[in-house]
Amino acid sequence: QVQLVESGGGLVQAGGSLRLSCAPSGRTFSRYNMGWFRQDPGKEREFVAAIAWSGDMTVYVDSVKGRFTISRDNAKNTVYLQMNSLKPEDTAVYYCNALRDWSKRVPFYDYWGQGTQVTVSS
Repeated sequence: QVQLVESGGGLVQAGGSLRLSCAPSGRTFSRYNMGWFRQDPGKEREFVAAIAWSGDMTVYVDSVKGRFTISRDNAKNTVYLQMNSLKPEDTAVYYCNALRDWSKRVPFYDYWGQGTQVTVSS
């Protein structure tokens, strides 16, 4: 079974930065569009950002545009999420997944990894 492995979260003050990494194991994802999602307790998981398999196209939810940057290194089978100017409302567990549907932001796998906790203090 493919494992979705996220890392890089932590506790930061508002205005700070973090860089998340996603290194799936069990298969190569160089030909898959990849996405980041997040979930706050009591809320539904929401789409954050996606990057095409070639890396030449990205898309973001409006609330993170201009602050977050998604990138990938296919040679390392790793996807990144650089998060700058963090706000308390960015606090959530962040997950990665391949994308089944780019336009609808539908995850490829119906399961998730353990995610990585991001906590932004005010």
